[in-house]
Amino acid sequence: MTTITTIETTRAGELVGTEHVEELIRGYKKQRWVYNTDRLGKADALSTWYGIDELFSFLGKAREHQADGIKMYFGVYPEDFAKDPAYAGRQTVVLVATKKKETEFGTINKNIYVNRNGKSEILAFNFGESCPPYCGTKPPDNIGFDLEMLGFSLIDHNGEIKIA
Repeated sequence: MTTITTIETTRAGELVGTEHVEELIRGYKKQRWVYNTDRLGKADALSTWYGIDELFSFLGKAREHQADGIKMYFGVYPEDFAKDPAYAGRQTVVLVATKKKETEFGTINKNIYVNRNGKSEILAFNFGESCPPYCGTKPPDNIGFDLEMLGFSLIDHNGEIKIA
């Protein structure tokens, strides 16, 4: 006789529509981005793009290490960021593999660490294409960067690409 065990998981996230996304981006631009940009003296990053293949590869590694979720942290590159000076001081998103753990205080999502070159390292993913500075074409690096242009979307209407 086979016993089937079901594991209850908390679901987080759902698909959302265009109106919701536009509202979030518009609110972020007005409430956070303009102040970050003013403080930096250059346009802060508004988005980070990751390729599908790279994301799947990271998710595969996370699964190999029994991850059941991903935390997305907001971060800021150091002012002296040598890997890509265009990112210096700009915000980013870093993805961290996690595993739910029951504690006396409730369920928490613990970061996963793996052995890399004999050292315990967090299983994380970063270095997407941030916009700005990389938004298809490199914008001028100043506060006057076009706020509306950052929110554009490409829409495929039966093979015809339109900018919305």
